[in-house]
Amino acid sequence: MAAKNILIIAGDFVEDYELMVPFQALQMVGHTVHAVCPGKKAGERIKTAVHDFEGDQTYTEKLGHYFTLNASFDDIRAEDYDALVVPGGRAPEYIRLNQRVLDIVKHFHAANKPMAAICHGILVFTAAGVISGKKGTCYPAVSPDLAGAGCTFVQMDYDQAYVDGNLITAPAWPAHPLWLKKLLDVLGTKIEL
Repeated sequence: MAAKNILIIAGDFVEDYELMVPFQALQMVGHTVHAVCPGKKAGERIKTAVHDFEGDQTYTEKLGHYFTLNASFDDIRAEDYDALVVPGGRAPEYIRLNQRVLDIVKHFHAANKPMAAICHGILVFTAAGVISGKKGTCYPAVSPDLAGAGCTFVQMDYDQAYVDGNLITAPAWPAHPLWLKKLLDVLGTKIEL
């Protein structure tokens, strides 16, 4: 297996599991993973949020951990990466306002490279205008944004994931095992047991 370079774009109050689990798991299988945040450099930290399902009408949100970024946003070049991952949480709501973030997403779309989003992460793809005509999933409260972007929302259990070409999506962190497996499949990563 040839190691791949994977870019994760995050920001303050990104969902804790949705950043940390793919960051660690993708490295575990041998890939190089760079986590960046607009306006921040390698070594700087972002705050995460923990979202949980506790019987309320929506998820609850609590302060998570401090996550140390390992690359500088201003220094990355999209063409150096084989796949893009956008975790959910609050971060997608505002990082999608950054034009360079949208330009990076557009590069991955134009090059037909794998683009993975979980939960609210797909908001970045809707803002970039790259999912029209596709099918994907997300946290259900985000489904109107998919429809507005011309993407067909696929409703599924929280532990499921969906692939449409180079787009790999999941509704929430319970889907990590399947979502990451599907991303690795699209990347062509083979794991020998």
